[in-house]
Amino acid sequence: MITADFLKKTGKMPQSIGIIMDGNRRFAKEIMKRPWEGHEFGVKKARQVLEWFHELGIEYMTVYSLSLENIRSRPKMELIKILECFDKEMDIILSGNHVIHKTKTRVKFIGKIKLLPKKLREKMKRVEEMTKKYKNHLLNIAVAYGGQQEIIDACKEISMKVSEGLLKPRQINEKLFKESLYTDGFRYPDLIIRTGGERRLSNFLLWQTAYSELAFTDERWPEFSKQNLFEIISDYQKRKRRFGK
Repeated sequence: MITADFLKKTGKMPQSIGIIMDGNRRFAKEIMKRPWEGHEFGVKKARQVLEWFHELGIEYMTVYSLSLENIRSRPKMELIKILECFDKEMDIILSGNHVIHKTKTRVKFIGKIKLLPKKLREKMKRVEEMTKKYKNHLLNIAVAYGGQQEIIDACKEISMKVSEGLLKPRQINEKLFKESLYTDGFRYPDLIIRTGGERRLSNFLLWQTAYSELAFTDERWPEFSKQNLFEIISDYQKRKRRFGK
């Protein structure tokens, strides 16, 4: 059995990990539950994984919780239930009784947040304000998020500055573009993990993952275990990252 101490001693630990939390609905179907109940299991798993990251000393985490495509294509009742699940989680965080506070994790929401219900947006803003002084970890929660849209929005922001005379085209570089993304200078992921058996990024952090290592596992997100995570990190430590060289 792989342990946290073993991983810390045997290789370089990834400091920024992105997770595509896939398989909630399929998990629910298998145990004869309604689709949105799978997302409730998924939220509980996310809390556990945050504790595991804390145990490993991993500083940055970005989770793909709800895509723009989800908002546009999911059945109305399922989407309502998913947003209710988000709303309840915000209430728990705001109550102070959440792993976020135990691990001193700063929370930031990225995506087209304006598409969400006003009441939920207000709670999310309060969560960001409540956790902004935490320094142990930084958690990006991608909600109403699309990687292509993020790149388009960054281009729009830069174009506006050029048109207003605040920026010259020759000043546009990778650093400026990085700071114009939703993630705004956030450390790019060393490793991307996708659960649920699919082998694709599905519009997640398309710019930021240019040199990320990728790991895929067949376990649906609610089934994902500490050993699954530790085995993936152990495999990551054996890889040689070349960054295009």
